[in-house]
Amino acid sequence: MNYISDFISDASSDLPQLTPHQQNVAHTYPHKVSSYYAGLIQSPGDPIWRQCMPDPEELNDPEQSPDPLSETLLSPVPGLIHRYPDRVVLLVSGRCAVYCRFCMRKRLVGSEGDAPLSSENLERAAAYIESHTEIKDVILSGGDPLMLSDASLHLILKRLRAISNVSIIRIGTRIPVTLPARITVELCTMLNQFQPLYINTHFNHPAEITAESAQACSLLANAGIPLGNQSVLLKGVNDSVSVLRELLTGLLAIRVRPYYLHQMDLVQGTAHFRTSVQKGLELMRGLRGHVSGLAIPNYMIDLPGGKGKVALLPHDVERVGDTLYITTYKGERVAYLDKT
Repeated sequence: MNYISDFISDASSDLPQLTPHQQNVAHTYPHKVSSYYAGLIQSPGDPIWRQCMPDPEELNDPEQSPDPLSETLLSPVPGLIHRYPDRVVLLVSGRCAVYCRFCMRKRLVGSEGDAPLSSENLERAAAYIESHTEIKDVILSGGDPLMLSDASLHLILKRLRAISNVSIIRIGTRIPVTLPARITVELCTMLNQFQPLYINTHFNHPAEITAESAQACSLLANAGIPLGNQSVLLKGVNDSVSVLRELLTGLLAIRVRPYYLHQMDLVQGTAHFRTSVQKGLELMRGLRGHVSGLAIPNYMIDLPGGKGKVALLPHDVERVGDTLYITTYKGERVAYLDKT
């Protein structure tokens, strides 16, 4: 497997230069940012800056775990994570166009062992999937799968499509946001050969919705690939109703369906991005009724120890006997008879 030549130069003079404190952080958690994404920064400390520039707070987080979701324990063969009965995650890449400072795999991405999935380990993973016929859904992740060359992606997708029990393939990628030039007609034509194929991308802030990222999503959608979005709730980035409303409605305008809003995982080096769950529930309450239902994501917590994702909902229902008292998006308390 090979990576693309990703037009990124960490030493480029047009990229933000790291301070000594930031360089110290980068020794522990590598730093990389595409010229395109760096160009979205308006000022130090803005939402784009916070997502891609090292912060000394990353080293002030002793309580959280490098692997809170127990992915290592749930990996029966190298590169494969089997948490749910009918689906697996296949880590095909150790690189991204931007090393996001909130990454759930800070322990792995951009490290010295960032080589792509080897042909040998692809075959071991495929053999495991073939022997577990309950597996129907394979999610390509990493790192970012679209950092791989078209030929490498084709090889992986072809091998997975040869497995009779695999009906769905998904790709998780932030490339439309961080390196949209990577999304080419040639790539989309190749991906379209392996339908049903779904892509979940990762916009966190409306400033990431640009002409370039919209064009990348348009190419994928025009190739018949359904697009979803998984955002992470990040302090100082998108933890306000107004920002989320603009983000979520903006995604629908570029044919990307909001899918998940993730509560921050308990990953070491990311505590400074965390909001409370109560804050997340308040934000979800502030979305309902004010934007299209199509724009409302599921608010999710990925439970520690590999226990899986759970959707959280605002508690706006109270029962008294056979009557439910339901609070509307306007704050009205309405009685609803729930008698069977």
